[in-house]
Order: sequence, then C-alpha cells, then structure tokens
Amino acid sequence: MCDACGGIADVSDGAAGRWPARRRLSRRTLLAGSALGAGLGLFGLGLPRARAATLKNGAWCNPALGYFPDGGHFGAPRGGGSHAGQDITNSTGTAVYAAAAGTVIRREWGGGLPARTGYGIVLSHGNGRYTYYGHLSAYRVSLNQRVSAGQRIGDMGATGNVTGPHLHFETHSGGLGAVVNPVTFMTARGVDLGGGWPALDPDARGARVTAIQYLLNQRGHGLQVDGWLGPESTAAVKRFQSLNGLVADGQVGPLTWPKLVYSLRQGANGQHVRGLQTVLNKRGAGLVVDGDFGSVTTSAVRTFQSVNRLTVDGVAGAITWRALVG
Repeated sequence: MCDACGGIADVSDGAAGRWPARRRLSRRTLLAGSALGAGLGLFGLGLPRARAATLKNGAWCNPALGYFPDGGHFGAPRGGGSHAGQDITNSTGTAVYAAAAGTVIRREWGGGLPARTGYGIVLSHGNGRYTYYGHLSAYRVSLNQRVSAGQRIGDMGATGNVTGPHLHFETHSGGLGAVVNPVTFMTARGVDLGGGWPALDPDARGARVTAIQYLLNQRGHGLQVDGWLGPESTAAVKRFQSLNGLVADGQVGPLTWPKLVYSLRQGANGQHVRGLQTVLNKRGAGLVVDGDFGSVTTSAVRTFQSVNRLTVDGVAGAITWRALVG
C-alpha cells in the first residue's frame, strides 16, 4: 500500500483464477458514504433531482481488479495527513482502466498532485469530476488524449513510496483536489470497486447494456440492440428476473448478472457471443461482433484474462464475465 499519499490542497486543472477476497468497510460506513456520494455525484453530473437513480447509468466502471489491503482505505493516517484514495492490490503489470470517459490532463510523477509519488495519471471527466491513478509501472495513453470508459490507460506498479505493487485510486468531485471516498463514490454509480458485479438501473446506456440485450435475445426476447436500457429492455429484464426467482426491479445487478451470462468457449455461436465480444471491445479487443467464438475471440479472452491476472484458459465463465462487465 502507499506509505505516503496524504490529503491535498486545491490545485489547478493543468495541461490466477479468483482474486483474493477484498476487505470491506462496515455496512454503516458504506450506507452513509453512499448517500453522501450520491448527493455529490448528482450535482456533479448536472442531473435534475428526479433522475438521481440514473447515477447507476453505465458511465462508470472498475479501474482495476484486486483486493483492498490493510490500511489502504480512504482517510487512513498518513503522517501529517490522511490517505486520499483507495488502494487496490494486484501484481505489477495488471491492467488499469479509465473509470469513466474523459481526458488525460496529467501524466507525470505523482500526477502533478501534492504528496503523491510514482507515475500517475489524472483524468478529467467534466463538471468538476476527476480520477487519479497512482504508482503505475507503465503509461498506455498520452497527455491530452481522450479516453473511453474501460479503456486501458496504464499498468499497475510499485513506483514511488510504496510497500508493494498496487493501484492508488482517487475520486475528486467539485474540483481537482476535492477528494471524496472512492468506494462510496463508485458504489453510488453501480461499481463494486476492485472487481464485483456492477449495478445498472433502467435508462442506463453503453456497451454493457448492449451485452445485456444480446444475452436476453439469446433467450428469445427479440429486443432492438441499441445500448439503451429503455422501457422495452427494462420490461424484458423484469420478465427474466421474475422467471429466475429474483426481485423484478429492472436493475441488472449482482444477483441478475450471474444468471444472465453464459459460460462460453471456442466453437460457440449466437447472440450471447455477440454480447461477450461487445464487452471485450469495451476493454480494447477490437473484435468484429459477429457472434462467432472463433480463434480471434479466444485470443482476446485469453489476453484479457492474462492482463487481469485471471486463469488463462480462453473460457468466458462467470469470473471472466464479472471482470469484463465490472
């Protein structure tokens, strides 16, 4: 975890197999923080009050897979300050992804932020929201580059003042320097930081919604595949949930995803493979979405598994799906 990485002052917007179980905050802390994070995020996104539920709108995703180390939580004592982010531990070279679409505004030691060490990246997401990715071993994007949610931007490392390889991840809401708890900020946006299944509410959009539509169409729902969890797709989700003994609320979350995905391997063909190819492309695979699980798709699955420190077998099972859509 970080030996340093304390609190910061306000600064200008300058140019194998299952991973270890993560250590959790208390339920009371998470619930209280989620409420605060949701409030901050609502105004940060510029959404009207009536659309608060759409914070789980598919715009945010996991920056890296791993577990929470002891003492690496937000607010932990750090000399004269406090830890400004959440550490996510895995091995050097583990892929680090953009948590949301944005622009690379810092790509330098410590991200150009006070009390930060190691190679770091700052992304601007607009409306006063920023994310910081610290202690990287490699950069995979350039300064001023536009990036999409889920795009690989760097590799996890141990540069700077650290005790071992990890990602130091920060969320800033209300301006660069206005740090908020990353766990609660991301939870409010449907992201289980570190590698859990996401939660997508009705009206969500994006590649993961496209995958949901393909997965439902494999079961005969006949949806228009447009990447929008609109009324028809939400109704199909509710029917699926009801048939599978789940609460029919239309939210595709940690209980719905495991029943929705298929275990797929080379030779499979169909709408469910199109869904898999879509979320692989969200992570940069560049596949033709043709529904054919051939050698090219197998190679993409194996590459994704390798850079995320999963079992490299080319089979898209529940663990691989969870990492892809997280």
